[in-house]
Amino acid sequence: MNLLKTVLITGASGAIGGAIAEKFIGDGYFVVGQYNTDENSVKALKNKFPDRFFPFRADLKRDEDRILLTKYFKKNFPRAGAFVHCAGTDLYKLVQETDAKELDELFAVNFRSAFTIVKDLLPSMISYKSGKIIFITSVWGKVGAAMESVYSSSKSALSAFAKSLAKELGPSGITVNCVCPGVIESPMNARFSEEEMNNLKNSTPLGRIGKPSDVAELCLFLASDKADFITGAEIVVDGGFSL
Repeated sequence: MNLLKTVLITGASGAIGGAIAEKFIGDGYFVVGQYNTDENSVKALKNKFPDRFFPFRADLKRDEDRILLTKYFKKNFPRAGAFVHCAGTDLYKLVQETDAKELDELFAVNFRSAFTIVKDLLPSMISYKSGKIIFITSVWGKVGAAMESVYSSSKSALSAFAKSLAKELGPSGITVNCVCPGVIESPMNARFSEEEMNNLKNSTPLGRIGKPSDVAELCLFLASDKADFITGAEIVVDGGFSL
């Protein structure tokens, strides 16, 4: 077993997370994929890649679940090659309608879990002087979005964390980067009507909605040795939507 090509992916049951898992597996990686509720999606990946994909159920709002997730990963793969934090939850509300519990739960998944998982994986990466950390953030973390102030703030926090980590971990040969998707075909956009989705499409210079594979391709590149001199970057994948 090639322990060099190992990756922990959170949110592996989602449209983007699943595409990232498949892309990494296709490049020879062994993937531990975290999921919470969508068991059918990870079962499909396990059936398709029984020797390469290892699903693990964890509620990222719970510290104890996050600890069990990283323990499972380290038990099976002592050397952590890469970590992709794709798990995320959204909140579409006005600020005055948002309560503190909702804010805390969203930040627990979108930001706190990334912090705690990275902290657990770093000893392995530092000891081998190598590692790739990739955070899936959002264009809204860069420009903000009405009705999604808490979500945008959590993604912005993740980007700031990545930049700081890039400086902190650079001497250890570890890169840290953010991939910032725009509007991507996924269940997260199910709340929008067909007309609204068409408006988003027409607002995109490249004239289409993004595909999960668009994000997955970039993640695999950032995890490769071709990206060894790229760190602290926020790379937007939105077809020009945020221009």
